[in-house]
Amino acid sequence: MSADFDPNAASSSDSGVFGLPHGVDDAAVVLVPVPWEVTTSYGGGTSEGPRAILAASRQVDLFDLDVERPYEAGIVMLDEPAEVRRWNAEGKALAQPIVDAGGAGTEHEGALAKVDALGRDLDAWVRATALEHMRREKIVGVVGGDHAVPFGAVAAAADHHGPLGVLHFDAHSDTRRAYEGFARSHASIMFNVLEEIPRVSRLVQVGIRDVCEEEIAYTRAAGDRVRTFFDRDLARRKHDGEPFGAVAREIAAALPDRVWVSFDIDGLDPRLCPHTGTPVPGGLDFWEAVRVLREVCAAGKRIVGFDLNEVAPNLADPGDEWDGNVGARLLYKLVGFTLASQGRARLLP
Repeated sequence: MSADFDPNAASSSDSGVFGLPHGVDDAAVVLVPVPWEVTTSYGGGTSEGPRAILAASRQVDLFDLDVERPYEAGIVMLDEPAEVRRWNAEGKALAQPIVDAGGAGTEHEGALAKVDALGRDLDAWVRATALEHMRREKIVGVVGGDHAVPFGAVAAAADHHGPLGVLHFDAHSDTRRAYEGFARSHASIMFNVLEEIPRVSRLVQVGIRDVCEEEIAYTRAAGDRVRTFFDRDLARRKHDGEPFGAVAREIAAALPDRVWVSFDIDGLDPRLCPHTGTPVPGGLDFWEAVRVLREVCAAGKRIVGFDLNEVAPNLADPGDEWDGNVGARLLYKLVGFTLASQGRARLLP
């Protein structure tokens, strides 16, 4: 980092993520923005999530009470890929009539096949991009977009780092075989991870509170490979007086030594992310999510990478930056704890 960089100064509007001056070569953390929301079927806007987070990140103070100077390791966000923007526009146009019809009928088979093909193109692009930077010993974080986007990065992490677990924060299980006919749906990301990435040895889900019978049956049939901490049960334990720290340590203990963190912002209380695509009452407080991440580090687990998804700005009011604000601060925490888990920054007491 340049000796004249002042971490206490205000950021300019054209500075890098978090107001930092890093490029790819001198950054330990490479953030990959993926503006994609092809199969969203309720609220929209998640394809604008990376831009909203980038803009809000320049207002985040760099001093952190949990991890000592995470910014010193270097953090950079890549430019948004124009190709993915084009795929998103094409896929959204094809998918919308299917969504409006409540799912694919025979008249939509051609469009459905094209949407799934675009989804696989996206998976391949994300995988290749993530693997390129992992081979340079960079930490890769994916910034979505809807929750379909990180599949390729999880696959790349399993290829590069070996067997790992996924710590999945979400209101939804995302273990549907398909949703509205789409196999590469945001509602199927964890089904696809479990079915197509055998090196994912365990899925630990936190905050789940909106789930269908198919998903319950599927995750139960997976046995020890899936551990779900339902939001209802977390709330009951808190109401009964159990310290959340003990719960967070239990979540961390359920993970294998290497971990990918997949964070859907709707895992938080929707007061913190009101414009996310499918908000659900309940959810984690911001500091509860932070405590879980901290306990993962304290337990000696190595976070190999992460994704943050489903942050959607208020499209009706461009001046409302609340969702991007929360997303940017959560992203900084994900960066910091990942660095600390790898010994690239110090976890503070």
